[in-house]
Amino acid sequence: MATLFDKVSGDIRAAMKARDKVRTEALRNIKKYFIEAKTAPGANDTLDDDTALKILQKLAKQGEESANTYTQAGRNDLADEELAQVAVVKEYLPQPLSEAEIEAKVKEIIAQTGAVDMKSMGQVMGMATKLMAGKADGKAISAIVRKLLS
Repeated sequence: MATLFDKVSGDIRAAMKARDKVRTEALRNIKKYFIEAKTAPGANDTLDDDTALKILQKLAKQGEESANTYTQAGRNDLADEELAQVAVVKEYLPQPLSEAEIEAKVKEIIAQTGAVDMKSMGQVMGMATKLMAGKADGKAISAIVRKLLS
């Protein structure tokens, strides 16, 4: 099975052939971060998909924050450009879970751990963030855990 790194590399070639400037630029940026992670000390020139997903999530979040900043500054042209690149990054991320799906998984974790109050929040959050890594935002998970434990 091809890794995310291989898929992005192949998609760069396709985007270049299609002369899709935004897509090519976004994919090259992704690959740059992937290569940095591969060549980091201790990475042994490998990049597993879990690490790649974390990088993609970070890039998507940074892009959305930048677009928000541009919008507040009245630079909608730059915001649109940033959001177009974020859309390319999000193509490689798994579909996010709905609030109901997150709540169902958190209820399962609470049942497994026997958590009954806010003192157990750390334990529940630890398991929930591992289980739903890449599929749910930490803030959304935290809000649901708080709601269910209080």
